[in-house]
Amino acid sequence: MNRLDTEKRTRILAALVEGNSIRATGRMVGVSKNTVTKLLAGVGAACQVYHDKAVCGLTCKRLQCDEIWAFCYSKQKNVPAGHEGEYGYGDVWTWTAIDSDTKLIASYWIGVRTPTDAREFMLDLAGRIINLAQLTTDGLGAYPDAVYEAFGSHVDYAQLIKTYSAERAGAARYSPAKCTGARKQHVISCPEPQHISTSHVERQNLTMRMSMRRFTRLTNAFSKKVENLEHAVALHFMHYNFCRKHQTLGTTPAVAAGIADRAWTLADLIGLLEKIEDSN
Repeated sequence: MNRLDTEKRTRILAALVEGNSIRATGRMVGVSKNTVTKLLAGVGAACQVYHDKAVCGLTCKRLQCDEIWAFCYSKQKNVPAGHEGEYGYGDVWTWTAIDSDTKLIASYWIGVRTPTDAREFMLDLAGRIINLAQLTTDGLGAYPDAVYEAFGSHVDYAQLIKTYSAERAGAARYSPAKCTGARKQHVISCPEPQHISTSHVERQNLTMRMSMRRFTRLTNAFSKKVENLEHAVALHFMHYNFCRKHQTLGTTPAVAAGIADRAWTLADLIGLLEKIEDSN
């Protein structure tokens, strides 16, 4: 079976993690879009496996959680009748949890915005944390029950409930609504008021939109299949945690969190896939 060499594979990943689309990456590297998609699927699956194995036993002090919207196949209002209510058609939400100190993405979950997904996300996060942490989420109503089911009372949990101005008309409707206020609400145990914040996870949402073309708003670069979105997210978070040095840290989040002893390279990410290929 033909296999791209490591150098060309690395060039493809370098383009993808910097926010280029599948077609643009193929043009820059000189390969077909199917080749790019196949590599993304392979590396994304390998990154998912490694994340599940390596990002655990964490001692995070302050965690922030949020959800970021995207869509697959079509906008929700345009989903064909035969696919209404089917996962992978219309709205898709990525739930993320970031460690405020190390900037590590401790957990992520791709699904929809329901209490069931909130529960699965929180159970995954709780399984990766071994200490008593402070947790902040936004005001989504599904969070309190999900957090309590996953952590019990072994968490200091608060919600930051923001209020926004009414949606604006005309071209201004494409701009984010203006935040007009925020209220801190203690939910479980005794969270420290000065650390009740979602600023870091909201900034991570911007990083996601800038680093993954399929998350860019108002373009036709959306995911056509939810599996490709899942692979892209897995690659993004692996690169973000293990390869990309954070400006305020001077190193990668994984090194800062003590789950890696050095900053990884893109060739290391390719190595995860090659180990799987060589074992088959």
